[in-house]
Amino acid sequence: MELANNNLNNDPRLEAFARLLTIMDDLREKCPWDKKQTIQSLRHLTIEETYELADAIQANDLNGIQGELGDLFLHLVFYSKIGSELDAFDVTSVLNGICDKLIHRHPHIYGDVTADSEEEVKANWEKIKLKEGKKSVLEGVPNTLPALIKAMRIQEKVKGIGFEWSDIEDVKNKVIEEFTELHDAQLTRDPEQIQDEFGDVLFSLVNYARFIDVNPEDALESTNRKFKSRFQKMEELITEDMQNMGEMSLEEMDVYWEKAKILLRKN
Repeated sequence: MELANNNLNNDPRLEAFARLLTIMDDLREKCPWDKKQTIQSLRHLTIEETYELADAIQANDLNGIQGELGDLFLHLVFYSKIGSELDAFDVTSVLNGICDKLIHRHPHIYGDVTADSEEEVKANWEKIKLKEGKKSVLEGVPNTLPALIKAMRIQEKVKGIGFEWSDIEDVKNKVIEEFTELHDAQLTRDPEQIQDEFGDVLFSLVNYARFIDVNPEDALESTNRKFKSRFQKMEELITEDMQNMGEMSLEEMDVYWEKAKILLRKN
């Protein structure tokens, strides 16, 4: 199957992208700050921008998402500009590279392979990557990913080649088994063993979350926000009653905690 032959003349998308490329050229030539940047110096800024996009997505702030996507586009063009100056790569090779990869990894669209479900697509994707020379299906999981997200990505990757429980009851039993092993480790008072078993519990819970169609990162973040909101409301109520939280018992604070929960449910 050939690529769709869209008429790209006067395409506003291409005009906007060309405008960004021209501005990047100007900034790299004329702005002291932009001239100074390297691939290494941009790294932490790109990570920050990515988290800002994640915050906007979490808040379902569509205007915010649009703005943060623009910031990320700038960073991608910035890296490509620096790459061209180093004679390593440029925006053309970057874009052609991802286009070639997408075509190669979607033979059900651009070839004669049949894939009628999302799971078949994912399985084909991982098999193709191995044929491309990758030694492990886990090669593409970044080492610097936050641990919870990394656990989910690892499990999704191995699922793509069939390394997956078939029954949710087996997954549930694995969680219980890991909790039992954590309890046994606590009896040893060995910090390393306790940490190791606690990690196994978390990993098994991430697996269980996938089986019940829950994103563990989103679930934990939702709980974080809920706890923060309730705790701050509790602080507010305690202050209104002219109480000193530092002098209160846990039982006394818990009374205000329950009040805070009720008030927040009403809003």
